Amino acid sequence: MTKSPEIRAARRYWAVEQAITDYVRFLADARDAVYRLNNDQATAKQLKEQGERQEKELTAAKKAVTDSVNQTIKKRRSEIDASYDKEIAKGQERLKKARTQREKAKNKGMKERIAEETSVLREHNRDLQVQMKTMFQKDKVLAFCRTTFYYSLYYARGLKERLIGFITFLICFLVLPCGIYFLLSDRKIWYLVLVYFADIIIFGGLYVTIGNRSRSRYHDALKQGREIRNLLNSNEKKIKVITHSIEKDGNEDIYDLEKYDDEIACVQQELSDIAAKKKDAISSFENVTKNIIADEIEGSHKAEIEEKEQKLKEVNNNLAELENSIRQQNIHITDTYGPYLGKEYLNTEKLMELSRLIQAGTASNITEAIEMDKNRERKTEKN
Repeated sequence: MTKSPEIRAARRYWAVEQAITDYVRFLADARDAVYRLNNDQATAKQLKEQGERQEKELTAAKKAVTDSVNQTIKKRRSEIDASYDKEIAKGQERLKKARTQREKAKNKGMKERIAEETSVLREHNRDLQVQMKTMFQKDKVLAFCRTTFYYSLYYARGLKERLIGFITFLICFLVLPCGIYFLLSDRKIWYLVLVYFADIIIFGGLYVTIGNRSRSRYHDALKQGREIRNLLNSNEKKIKVITHSIEKDGNEDIYDLEKYDDEIACVQQELSDIAAKKKDAISSFENVTKNIIADEIEGSHKAEIEEKEQKLKEVNNNLAELENSIRQQNIHITDTYGPYLGKEYLNTEKLMELSRLIQAGTASNITEAIEMDKNRERKTEKN
């Protein structure tokens, strides 16, 4: 029931009258009230610090549980991935091996097919080479005149031989004389003319001399050798065409690769099955197992967490009750003692000093005691 303003005013008047008639008692009660307030405020500070400390411990404990859950889940997920990845790697190695064996078998079959389809041409080439060798030996043709290099210089046919002849002439009549000229310390144009003249005499003379003598002495044999070389080149081109055609042929049925294809298909199916099982395992882990792991770990720390939460709750409740009491004490001190003493004198040391002045008879009331204390402080500050 709410008290009327008249009753509250009467009580304050009664309290004032009591203080006026007994200053020492009034100051003692004020000192006790301030002392209790100070003690409660110190206790509240300790409870607040204790609550903050316990709250940090609770947060750290919850974080430790969360970290343990995350680490365990991550580890178990990695183990699942590693297990399936290991099997997939084995399957991929088998698949690679099977494909390699298939490729080797195909290449072997292609080589056998090429050898078979070009056997007549190769046999013809061997006969032509024996024929040419026998002919050159019979006519005692010099070894140099039997070479591709000789034919490239004097009986060139085809791109390869013409290219060899062109490069030979380029080196002899351009690169060599220019190189000699640029190696000279004193370069003059007539030096270059002399170098070219000597080069033409030496290499040109050799070319003409060797050509005339060899062609005049071995004309028939060299001419027949040219014809045989043309046949050899023609057969080599045919062999290349056949080889290229076989290599580009997409029909692999003739190579008997079915067993390799079956093995490859089997390994591919195994890899597909493993990938599907891995997907199912991961899905089951994410949707079921992960939650079970989290519940188990959290359950093993549930009692510890709840105990810390309960202790923190008790501290917070005690702090709330004490803070409410402090507010009531502040209101009581402000209403009861504040009007006579002021905020400055609401501390135990000041109140003891005022009580001493009154008890000693130096001051007759609170107002005089306050005034005397302030005068003393002013004198102390001046000195």
